[in-house]
Amino acid sequence: MAIKIEMLRCFNAVAEAGNLADAATRLGRTQSALSMTLKQLEDHLGQRLFVSDRKSQLTPVGQQIFELARTELRQFDDTLKAIQAAAVAPQGLVRVASVPSVAGLMFPSMVQTFRAVCPGTKIELRDTDSQQVIDALSRGKADIGIASNDHTVNGIQQTSLFSDRFGLICSPRHPLALRSGPVTLSDVISSQFIKNDLCLSIESETFQEMTSHADLSARNTLSLISMVRSDEWVTILPKAVLHIAPSDLVFREISDLTSRRQVNLLLREKSPFQHYAEKLASVILSTNWETIMSAD
Repeated sequence: MAIKIEMLRCFNAVAEAGNLADAATRLGRTQSALSMTLKQLEDHLGQRLFVSDRKSQLTPVGQQIFELARTELRQFDDTLKAIQAAAVAPQGLVRVASVPSVAGLMFPSMVQTFRAVCPGTKIELRDTDSQQVIDALSRGKADIGIASNDHTVNGIQQTSLFSDRFGLICSPRHPLALRSGPVTLSDVISSQFIKNDLCLSIESETFQEMTSHADLSARNTLSLISMVRSDEWVTILPKAVLHIAPSDLVFREISDLTSRRQVNLLLREKSPFQHYAEKLASVILSTNWETIMSAD
């Protein structure tokens, strides 16, 4: 007897719930039916998956299989969603995940150009951090990704788009924005500085040492920007972040920090609408990003 996806779903539900009753309610099945399915799975594997009939604790083998089953179920469910998306989008569908700073810079012109090339094709856009972009591509939830820094992932092609300089981001009313002379790293860190995830990609021992004891950090870019807008806080981010709120923020170069953030296009090699994903990737790659980034 082959292992069926429904067996894994039942096992996963019981392992997460820690008992048959809650798992049966969640799945809309009787406890006896659930118990029988689990027994069939254990008989097929020749291993006990739970320590006792109470199903409250997994055996070591059960724990390993639980992790594998959870991954398989997630992939299966993502595939079903992709199939359903294909069914309701006969003209094609492209799903794009991008870091917010580049999304604001890219999406308006990209969508307009792509629609002229592939009319009728649906586009799904999401902005998120680089790690979530990689996760979306790996799990088949996105066809194209735009992420900061280099990422080597099987099944995903990577192409360089542009780089932008790290610098001070603050309110136009902040003293550092109004200063006539140069701004140094010490000036920024000694202000009310907020550390963020992109700071970790700055390859400067001096910078990392100076920011290692920062009292405040923010992982979400939009939350970070909201705090910086308050006139009290400052942070260090790539220049493209200005495109999120150009009238509310000021970018100033830091005289002793010349590091740049690398932005890459990531293309999933196998997707339901590979042809359209490649067309959109061509549109993105044909953009003169360096000219856009050098514009004031």
